[in-house]
Amino acid sequence: MSFALPSHAFFWKKKNKALEAELQGKGYAGTLPDIGKEREGGTTAKKGTPLFEVKDGFNDPKDLKPVPRDNPAFVDIIQKQDKTSEYVKDANDLIPMLEKLMDCIEDEENVQLFVTKANLLTMNIDHIMEKYDGQPECCYESFKKLAEVNRYVKSISTLRREAVTYQRYLAYTESGSIYNPENINQQLEYLKEELNAAILLLREES
Repeated sequence: MSFALPSHAFFWKKKNKALEAELQGKGYAGTLPDIGKEREGGTTAKKGTPLFEVKDGFNDPKDLKPVPRDNPAFVDIIQKQDKTSEYVKDANDLIPMLEKLMDCIEDEENVQLFVTKANLLTMNIDHIMEKYDGQPECCYESFKKLAEVNRYVKSISTLRREAVTYQRYLAYTESGSIYNPENINQQLEYLKEELNAAILLLREES
């Protein structure tokens, strides 16, 4: 054992020298950069050119465009949509017309003003009647009441127009009694009650 160890060590020493001679000149022959030197020199990366030019005052509130509140796309999509049904909106538009006709009766305005306001109301009610005919809305109490009011307004409006023309000729006949002021005033009072009932019903359903 004492003779084997020195011979074994001599063998590996000789093998290492042969390997060193074989690898001579086969490594990296260049020079590595001195990183420390570049840091001391304060070298920095080159700045790139921006893709978009920066505009002065980009965030200036004066240059911001106003919100497109009149744009249906903004109103219907961006803003929270109103859950009120289209029928309720249409019916509520009638309330000011109903109120104006009531005021016309209470203020005893002339026939011409009454007929003008009555025609405007009946035209709008006719539109709603046609629009929702056969639809579920035609079963609403307010829809039925508007249909009744529409008939009354048309009837009394015709009565008042005819009274102006025929009253002087039919004053002393049986058929002329429907045109006398007392009968017309009774009809107007009844119409006023119906108008008020329609207004209350529309407000309850809105």
